[in-house]
Amino acid sequence: MNIAVAGFSKLSKEEKINWIANEYFANPSEAIATIKQYWNNDSKLQQLHDEFIENTITNFYLPMGIAPNFLINGKYYSVPMVIEESSVVAAAAKSAKYWSTRGGFKATVLNTEKIGQVHFIFKGESEKLQVFFNSVKSNLVASTESITKNMQKRGGGILSLELRDKTTELENYYQLHVTFETKDSMGANFINSCLEQLAKTLKVEAQNYTYFTETEKEITIVMSILSNYVPNCIVRAEVSCAVEDLAENLPADKQGKFNNPHEFAEKFVQAVRIAEIEPYRAVTHNKGIMNGVDSVVLATGNDFRAVEAGVHAYASRNGKYSSLSHAKVENGIFTFWMEIPLALGTVGGLTSLHPLVKMALEILGKPSAQELMQVVAVTGLAQNFAALRSLTTTGIQEGHMKMHLNNILNQFQATSEERQAIVKHFENNAISHASVVELLENLRK
Repeated sequence: MNIAVAGFSKLSKEEKINWIANEYFANPSEAIATIKQYWNNDSKLQQLHDEFIENTITNFYLPMGIAPNFLINGKYYSVPMVIEESSVVAAAAKSAKYWSTRGGFKATVLNTEKIGQVHFIFKGESEKLQVFFNSVKSNLVASTESITKNMQKRGGGILSLELRDKTTELENYYQLHVTFETKDSMGANFINSCLEQLAKTLKVEAQNYTYFTETEKEITIVMSILSNYVPNCIVRAEVSCAVEDLAENLPADKQGKFNNPHEFAEKFVQAVRIAEIEPYRAVTHNKGIMNGVDSVVLATGNDFRAVEAGVHAYASRNGKYSSLSHAKVENGIFTFWMEIPLALGTVGGLTSLHPLVKMALEILGKPSAQELMQVVAVTGLAQNFAALRSLTTTGIQEGHMKMHLNNILNQFQATSEERQAIVKHFENNAISHASVVELLENLRK
């Protein structure tokens, strides 16, 4: 219905549900039953979930799967993945097993700096502002001491503070550009608290600065906020082996013949290079990487929206959207690698609250933030390898549609007998949504 509601946030949970059911559903009781069937029977656990966000009415389930056999830097991991898309977990597990017999994945954290900025307006001479900044810089940092002291004990805190002049892009616009180390914490609240204190101190120092005019003393703080673009919080993941070693278990191509490993390597490198130069392909290419990345980020209670935003900005850092991964063959060695920005945490937030997040981190061996960065990047690379391997051999749909078959059968509530007959039929026939539906209708006649 086209209707507004007043005071929705002040309604009880039951009242919210009843309003939604009565306003938007022809059968309110059925809608209420559906909403409540996803509640947890443990009232304390349900309350915990209710309080993660606002105006909660129920839980929205996503499947949590495991991709085993990830050999990363000589250590085996079983990787928890939360995602709704068919074939992602299977593809990751297949890649993990494939590379476990070829030396496994290598991963290295190159840097862990995170960024925050105080955006402000100053109506005066930029040279004068720079002199002022130089004179109060130490006071600015000192003013955050009460916020940073615990982080400093863990080896983190503010790494650098600089004034940036952006007036050529926007009149009177300047930044305090701050880099942080937040160790095992993702650090969003820590960074934002520091930035807001820096902004307050900046205004006070400006008011007390003798050499400013009255106009110059009135610095306007526009906002103080972390950046999800973290080009200096980078992890590298890679695999490599002799080209000949790619031959084992290579899938058959569309003609039913097994690919020569040299031909496969050449096609694979070409596929990656196409994604490097063609944005239309690069977006889909990188989406496949993020299938792996996001699923582990979700499972471990991290912010996948922040990761997505930062990763795609990084993919455009040279002025054109491009592939995140790269491949080459040199001296008979095939190498496939990727460097991506990942600002992750293993303490704080949902990591200490959500029972399944705690379980996921336990499965991963209670990793540090840097170790988690490595696992996440490797999972993205593994997913990308699986997709490119399919694309350059059998095609993407063969494996994907087999995994998607269950979703189609569930959609049409197929019986166990119907399932058996349909699965058997498609062992030797191409799967499409239309062909599955047609066969199901014929079986039901």
